[in-house]
Amino acid sequence: MAYEVNKNTIIGDILDHDFDVAPFFLEMGMHCLGCPASRGETIAEACEVHGTDADELVNKLNTFFAGK
Repeated sequence: MAYEVNKNTIIGDILDHDFDVAPFFLEMGMHCLGCPASRGETIAEACEVHGTDADELVNKLNTFFAGK
């Protein structure tokens, strides 16, 4: 079964699972991936701060993981 995320998944956990998804965060303006605070945020929290659509990011991540 593919790794799956939701809006409450912690960003650090996602990056620890597969750092290849880092560009998905970077292209949405989340350039602080190395910051300890950002690694502890959920997708929903980070998207709210950055003014991006959490559902869009969740779908993009889950599509990526499903294809692995």
